[in-house]
Amino acid sequence: MTDKVSRPAFEDLIAEGASVPTAGWDFSWFEGRAAEARPSWGYATTMAGWPGRADAVLDLRTGGGEVFDFALANAPRGPRLAVATEGRPPNVAKATALLRPRGVAVVASPEDAPLPFADGAFDLVVSRHPVEAPWEEIARVLEDGGVYFAQHVGPGSVHELVEHFLGAQPDERRDARHPDRERRAAEAAGLEIVDLRAERLRVEFHDVAAVVHFLRKVIWMVPGFTVEAYLPRLRALHERIETEGAFVAHSTRHLFHARKGGTGRAARL
Repeated sequence: MTDKVSRPAFEDLIAEGASVPTAGWDFSWFEGRAAEARPSWGYATTMAGWPGRADAVLDLRTGGGEVFDFALANAPRGPRLAVATEGRPPNVAKATALLRPRGVAVVASPEDAPLPFADGAFDLVVSRHPVEAPWEEIARVLEDGGVYFAQHVGPGSVHELVEHFLGAQPDERRDARHPDRERRAAEAAGLEIVDLRAERLRVEFHDVAAVVHFLRKVIWMVPGFTVEAYLPRLRALHERIETEGAFVAHSTRHLFHARKGGTGRAARL
């Protein structure tokens, strides 16, 4: 008879999840510990087709630059000008190291500040998972005919996990990123919606270390999250996973393709 394989103790898992660096948008650490289904449109691969058709590209809130780096590496040709913005200092450093060799200027820009660029500076703005899309600023920095192509986090994303820690959330918060609301805001800013798609996707957390790392990395899910503040809820979640298996939640994503009205140079996109 073989001995039963021992599983990591709660305290060890908590310590591990709390020690993993959170800079950038590289999620490879989650391999084998958490899994998320991907949208059918394959954002990174699809987005790689856009920079080669543009002259000046802005990647808004680039994180660690991983997705933009992939897009530029797989683009048929590079744009004349490529710029990325990011608001978190650790991400700025990581994105600069990754993107500078590709000729990308990374600009530190707080998320709630106006974009530090002239009107009509870009014919393409891209973004993956902005916390909140600054529609007026996006429209302002796009030239006539320019395109905004992005993947957004949708309403109530991973709400099962959020509500485990925060309790039932008001409809106003759960619907804050509804694609219909974002469509109206984009149109009010002067953008025409060319395509808008939405999907709901399965997410699995296989241990509490993955939950801790996720909530430290995606800081808007449970604002102000710390292990100490939520230790009882983490222990309850750990015991649930041990008893029932993976904690299942659902993410929501939507794909935006919008255009600024006009017949300028960018209208070829």
